[in-house]
Amino acid sequence: MKFESGNWVLFILLSIVWGSSFILMKEGLIYLSAWEVASIRVIAAGLVLLPLAIKSFREIPNEKKGYVILSGTLGSLLPAYLFCIAEEQVSSALAGVFNSLTPVFVLLVGALFFGQSTKPGKILGITVAFLGSVLLFFSQENTQSNNIIYVLFIVIATFFYGLNVNIVNRNLKGLPSLKVVSLALVFNAIPAMVVLLNTDYFSKSFNGQFLWGTFCACILGWAGTALASVLFYKLIKQAGIVFSSMVTYGIPVVAIIWGMLYGEDVGIAQWSCMFIILLGVFLATRK
Repeated sequence: MKFESGNWVLFILLSIVWGSSFILMKEGLIYLSAWEVASIRVIAAGLVLLPLAIKSFREIPNEKKGYVILSGTLGSLLPAYLFCIAEEQVSSALAGVFNSLTPVFVLLVGALFFGQSTKPGKILGITVAFLGSVLLFFSQENTQSNNIIYVLFIVIATFFYGLNVNIVNRNLKGLPSLKVVSLALVFNAIPAMVVLLNTDYFSKSFNGQFLWGTFCACILGWAGTALASVLFYKLIKQAGIVFSSMVTYGIPVVAIIWGMLYGEDVGIAQWSCMFIILLGVFLATRK
């Protein structure tokens, strides 16, 4: 696989956009609930791409539309809620680091469900990354047993990411990225609106905190979901699933930097565990 400079530009942009998403979630959660932030994020992403989705609906083959909806659900809708719920108890830096498990799940899902071969070196990498994740969780000063559930939400989200990458690579690779993303995100907005209507969002006080939380959630939708999804689908098509999933090398670094600026406690133990996780990801994804 030949990696052109354009692929690295997409790689860096995705690292910055997705790495910044975790702190935006944390900001939105100051006043809004996890269900509200996630719903607004998904709805905002769908609305900004609605005009294109209307046109794309006719152009995407009917036999592919089911895969498009499934991809949107696994790659955007469910993770949006899982990450927001998790960040009510987990720091943005920690969430960003656990997100780096995505390449591991790309390989695991590919081997288990898509017939991809798994070499001993990849198994070693998966084991190292898992060990690093366990150590990272227990390195937190305020670790509580009930926080394991919230960490599991992040792990489940990364599993969905891994499943989605394999689905896109096998079933949607020949379709234009922008058309696939626009249609998927508009379909996502429908259940997200149902969820939002069942919260107390529309009865909250219309003040500065409300507007700021809503703004952060909208930025998450426009940049962290709509723009990033288009770039990611494009990167999968151009550089393949392994290189694309390795964007999670950059995400935890950006997330940790934002976390430190935000006043979150990030010490040597957390940096060491992140190194172990990324070492595992490197071992699992190298040829």
